Amino acid sequence: MSQYQRLLLIINPALRHSPAIKHAAALARASGASLHIAAFIPSFKLLSLLEEGDREQARQRYLQDHRDWLQVQAETLRCEGIDATTEVAWAEDMEQDILDHVTEMQPDLLIKQVQHESALKRAFFTPLDWYLLRHCPMPVYLVGGRGDGWPRKIVAAVEVSDTESPDNTLNDRIIRQANSLAIQCDAELHLLYACDISAAFLADMDGLTLADLTKALRKDLQQAFVKLAGQYGVPADRRHLVSGHPVKALSEFAHEHEVDVIVMGKVQSSGVDKLLGSTTEHILYQVPCNVLAV
Repeated sequence: MSQYQRLLLIINPALRHSPAIKHAAALARASGASLHIAAFIPSFKLLSLLEEGDREQARQRYLQDHRDWLQVQAETLRCEGIDATTEVAWAEDMEQDILDHVTEMQPDLLIKQVQHESALKRAFFTPLDWYLLRHCPMPVYLVGGRGDGWPRKIVAAVEVSDTESPDNTLNDRIIRQANSLAIQCDAELHLLYACDISAAFLADMDGLTLADLTKALRKDLQQAFVKLAGQYGVPADRRHLVSGHPVKALSEFAHEHEVDVIVMGKVQSSGVDKLLGSTTEHILYQVPCNVLAV
């Protein structure tokens, strides 16, 4: 049985040429899942300048226009054998409205187009995508790539800095989610670890030089990575240990190898990390592909 039975796609109906519907349809087609498309429209403050009667008429016309358009999209999907349903509604509180939908529907996957925000805006306001990564209880599939929506190369990004770490449980979830998606879409599954050995955490010890310590630490990390890959049967030519800061390393790898989906863990942020954002959150603005956060 497929890991996906119900998919929930959240769209901005004003962006009618967004690839999100095509990507969601591809996942629904591959898994046999039903697809519910919810279009949330932020309330227009400009409508408050109109008379009450005119304001209500304008709201209804605007909603109906988007409903008609979305129904056409859904009918096309149904003709392709996808169980597709739709709804269009005003959103007074976008973040909470989406989470309420997730709670009510209990989808196996929440799908949404990446909404790019400037660094300045991110410094003062939490982007909607970041909010969903932090608070959505379900896996979140953020569409950032183009193409036909059918993944061909999927990368599971893991963390092996401490083999006894609770990260092992998250690694298991990441790899299983990525492997299941790869099987459903007949895609290649790759395993990647971005090894960031910072000199800030190293010092001379017992006569060893910094270079010796770095080499020894990298060897330990490589052994842990190979062991993890072996546990899940990942072939040697699909194991990638790359050096550098995770955001930069993953971004460069995705560009160079034409990755379609990166599967990562979404970690709750707090304190300074909450202000700066996690690796997964920053990856959204760097990679040319989709991100599945587990």
